[in-house]
Amino acid sequence: MSKPPATKAVQAPYGSWKSTIEADMLVKNSVRLSEASLVAGRYYWLESRPAEQGRSVLVQYCAASGRTDITPAPLSVRSKAHEYGGASYLVWQNRVYFVLAADQRIYQMDLDTRVPEPITPEGPFRYADLFLDRKRQRLLCVQEDYSPCDLGQEAVARIISIGLNQSSGTEQRVLAEGADFYSNPTLCPQGRQLSFLRWHHPDMPWDATELCLASMDSGGLASDPRVVAGGAGESVFQPQWSPRGELFYVSDRNNWWNLYRVGDPSPLWRRHADFATPQWVFGMSTYSFTTSDEILCTFSENGRWHLGKIDLTSGNHQVIKQPYCDLESLRCEGNEAVMIASAADRFPAIISYDSHSDRFEQIASSSSLELESHVLSPAQSIEFVVGERSVHAFYYAPLNLAFEAPTGEKPPLIVFSHGGPTAATSAGLNLKVQYWTSRGFAVLDVNYSGSTGFGREYRERLEGQWGILDVEEVCSGAKFLAAQGLADPNRLLIKGGSAGGYTVLAALTFHNVFQAGASHYGIGDLTTLARDTHKFESRYLDKLVGPWPNAEQIYRDRSPVNHVQQLNCPVIFFQGLQDKVVPPGQAETMVQALEQQEIPVSYITFADESHGFRSGDSIKMALEGELEFYSRVFGFPLAEPGPGITIRNLDG
Repeated sequence: MSKPPATKAVQAPYGSWKSTIEADMLVKNSVRLSEASLVAGRYYWLESRPAEQGRSVLVQYCAASGRTDITPAPLSVRSKAHEYGGASYLVWQNRVYFVLAADQRIYQMDLDTRVPEPITPEGPFRYADLFLDRKRQRLLCVQEDYSPCDLGQEAVARIISIGLNQSSGTEQRVLAEGADFYSNPTLCPQGRQLSFLRWHHPDMPWDATELCLASMDSGGLASDPRVVAGGAGESVFQPQWSPRGELFYVSDRNNWWNLYRVGDPSPLWRRHADFATPQWVFGMSTYSFTTSDEILCTFSENGRWHLGKIDLTSGNHQVIKQPYCDLESLRCEGNEAVMIASAADRFPAIISYDSHSDRFEQIASSSSLELESHVLSPAQSIEFVVGERSVHAFYYAPLNLAFEAPTGEKPPLIVFSHGGPTAATSAGLNLKVQYWTSRGFAVLDVNYSGSTGFGREYRERLEGQWGILDVEEVCSGAKFLAAQGLADPNRLLIKGGSAGGYTVLAALTFHNVFQAGASHYGIGDLTTLARDTHKFESRYLDKLVGPWPNAEQIYRDRSPVNHVQQLNCPVIFFQGLQDKVVPPGQAETMVQALEQQEIPVSYITFADESHGFRSGDSIKMALEGELEFYSRVFGFPLAEPGPGITIRNLDG
């Protein structure tokens, strides 16, 4: 980090400050890290690279040879199971098995020759959650079969095995089916028992899951599955076998996602913290075994993640001092661990941890940038009250020591509404926040009711209340900061993507708090979403809004598109035209309605993007276009020219 400038600060209006944090930085010098693992002393992870049109590359690091790209261009590793994917590769000895983004088949590849060979057939299938059955020389995985969709039915989920030796070829066998969803197929160390999670419509995995155990017969088939944990009103996360063959898992049966061992009704570490996170993708991992008697774990408490250790023999536990506030993808191999971690002043990075020496080391970073510390605004945890509800958020003050605002001017405020809505925002370094604060905007990132990390009761507040409580809370957060003198009450803005985009549009339509907003692939019509979305989320709204179609009138009442005459402020929309989660028609209907109302509106589309933007050009345009939109709507100058977007009903 560089030192702050020695020269006197230049006076300029909020929003017009020239920043060294450019949109290009999110593209040319940054990658997205996921799926960290540690195999035979070598570290592996996926890098999603905006500069390569979002290509997801499997990377290896070892001390002797440094880092190496395992999957050559143009190959991209990504599962589309559940649309969100995850757990898309597995390394064993000198071979890697991975899901190829282009055709969703599983391939095997020798790490020396780097020649991929398909081991699953062409067809309407998707795969995730790869696990190696060493004893029987086969892969276990979750398969989604989309062939029933041709008959107007849902895709079928199942757990299958795929033979790997020459005698059995790539024979596939079904190990479990009949439930709507499956995840986490795992064998005990002796290979005699199969554990897995399953759940059923209308539940999402954070609502209710069942942890099942099945016996493996001599022919390698699973039999007599029984539920050993979970069920109605209980979410089970990450079942995992210990080296000595005991099955562990995370459950929220006591309101908090705590760690348990099968057969023991008491948590290993009773704490008002969440040792899990919503299972939006496959393969999430918040704990791992260093030995048969010790667990290394991560947990979220008051919006920040911590690292801990549990002694299974004594029952003792401790919090490990470490510099990070966001931790994910934790896995161990002996006393060595790998994780993805970030801090208020550190980009997400692949981090190794030695539990014997208590030493952390950075293996790779998501960014090669050297940021200037004088433009970094740290997250400040705040709580505010809405009715009788306490709501959590992170506040970021505008900060750029090279500039100061004119006396008496208050900064414009952007309220961030995260997606999900069952997700959570983080206090880790995020350039998409610092881009704004370094230009003179204040930011409020709200963990509204329904967010995870604050216990099941906080999460369940949103049941039947989506579009009500979350909207009230983002509005109240903006007014709270304005009342504290931390924001200009006449320049309150709101932005969000996906489900967060719905909260944006609902806040702009049903309340008169914000003066402008930005919807990134957001939802305008709940009825369309209920009728036209993918299987994983097809019944999600039953609990958030009401059972479809019986509650159709509630859907219509809460859909901003049906009340657009109440929306009286400018909005900019960003939409991928390949989006299957929130189809483009959602945005287009809202845009047309705003045009007819003669309200300033901008509609930016990306022909090759789906749900969430991966291409560098798209990410850059979304940031720079939004900044230009605000500058033209509110009349403050830009430090540098924008991309020249069209704003209908504002341009001549």
